[in-house]
Amino acid sequence: MTKTELISAVAERTEMTKKNAEAAVNAVVASITDALVSGEKVAIAGFGTFEVRDRKEKQVINPQTKEKMIAPASKAPAFKAGQALKSAVNK
Repeated sequence: MTKTELISAVAERTEMTKKNAEAAVNAVVASITDALVSGEKVAIAGFGTFEVRDRKEKQVINPQTKEKMIAPASKAPAFKAGQALKSAVNK
C-alpha cells in the first residue's frame, strides 16, 4: 500500500475528503517522526511501538575491494508489532 492508497483508504473509512485525510495522515507521520527525533517512544495500543535503537560501531568488509572498514555508530528507527497486529496478520 502506498501513501496515496493509505490516504484513499482513510478517506473512505472516515467519510472525510481526500484533502482532509491527507492532512490527517501527514500529521500522524510528522508527529511520530518528531517524537522519534526527540528520543521518545511512540506506543499505539493494539498496533505497536516505534522507537529509536542505537547501532554500535562495527567492522565491515567492502565486498568489491575486500578492504576492512569501520561502519560508524548510528541510530535507526525500529517498529515492534503489538500482539493484536500479530494476531490479525496470522489469521
